[in-house]
Amino acid sequence: MAHIIDGKKIAADLRGVIATEVKQLQSGGVTPGLAVVLVGEDPASRVYVSMKEKACADTGIFSDEHKLPAETTEAQLLALIDELNRDPRIDGILVQLPLPQQINESKVLEAISPDKDVDGFHPYNVGRLVTGNPLFRPCTPYGVMKMLEAEGVDLNGKEVVVVGRSNIVGKPVALMCLAENATVTLCHSRTKDLPAKVRSADVVIAAVGRPEMIKGDWIKPGAVVIDVGVNRVGEKKLVGDVDFAGASENAAAITPVPGGVGPMTITMLLFNTLESAKRRGDRG
Repeated sequence: MAHIIDGKKIAADLRGVIATEVKQLQSGGVTPGLAVVLVGEDPASRVYVSMKEKACADTGIFSDEHKLPAETTEAQLLALIDELNRDPRIDGILVQLPLPQQINESKVLEAISPDKDVDGFHPYNVGRLVTGNPLFRPCTPYGVMKMLEAEGVDLNGKEVVVVGRSNIVGKPVALMCLAENATVTLCHSRTKDLPAKVRSADVVIAAVGRPEMIKGDWIKPGAVVIDVGVNRVGEKKLVGDVDFAGASENAAAITPVPGGVGPMTITMLLFNTLESAKRRGDRG
């Protein structure tokens, strides 16, 4: 049976390091600040925002919340972002997605200063990631890389198969694995003979958003499986993109859902905010 990769523990250990470094910065007069902007009443977004607020409080990061009504105009949101870009207390700006339909998501993401883009979605930061000189890495893929590092998985020369090509996870995690000298195959819904592609992988990263799509017999014996998917089945059950029970028979190590990649995402948001604050401290 596969070793279970404990995302909660890896995240907790990393948050301990973050809290220590925040205290060190505060002793020099710098408190890292994260602004979180929520537009509307999306229930899932409200839960995420409250989790981010608690995580900031637990690590000593200043949290600046802006909860705006659903009818907020694009101009009003852009004005707030401009204000936050100029606010010296703020090191990171996160606009919770999705946004109401009257607001252009791309325009909003591009309005955030690249120096405060702790989500790593600004085209400038995407470009830096592509060219191998990242300023901010997107949080979920960065969390995946930190998990692999914590588990001692060396990607040098390994075959990595990423299933899913989103801008949020699939594409950036493929680029990060390339930077670690892996040979990366990026698969998606149009990939021919997906099971054969997955069977070639030393490391499988599943981020496709389909419940238990990747079957246990697709996993090469001894492979490492990172399941980014979170899919609700029925009223309460959460499952990943991988058939956990089946894959556990073949994999050397696997992340559970929940309790795998999930806790890492907010942790890496805190990490990016801390890194931004360090740069501010360096500037004096």
